[in-house]
Amino acid sequence: MNLQHKKLAFGNWNELTLIKQMANIGSEVERTISWKNKGNLEYSKMAFIRTLELLDLTITCDKNRKRLKELTRVREALVDYFEGDNQFSSSDKLWQKYFFAFNYSARMNFD
Repeated sequence: MNLQHKKLAFGNWNELTLIKQMANIGSEVERTISWKNKGNLEYSKMAFIRTLELLDLTITCDKNRKRLKELTRVREALVDYFEGDNQFSSSDKLWQKYFFAFNYSARMNFD
């Protein structure tokens, strides 16, 4: 696997709080949506790959073990929306609202 976030993958990611991890994931989701809406599917796909990479790092982080069910469900729903048949009826707005809370909390240092 060709890691895009090599520095984060080798330890720094685990130092971030879950809120900051999710805020970073949300930024990549936002990029995925933005590029998709601009019609640049190549950049959208690259942003989505980075999204999954960060989400996988979050899922494998021991301190997030209690949130494993939610994290894996988020991954499943994101893959369904961006690469699947959208069986969960997700939308750009839904994902933006979901990750907004993490971005807001991270900026306000609520972690």
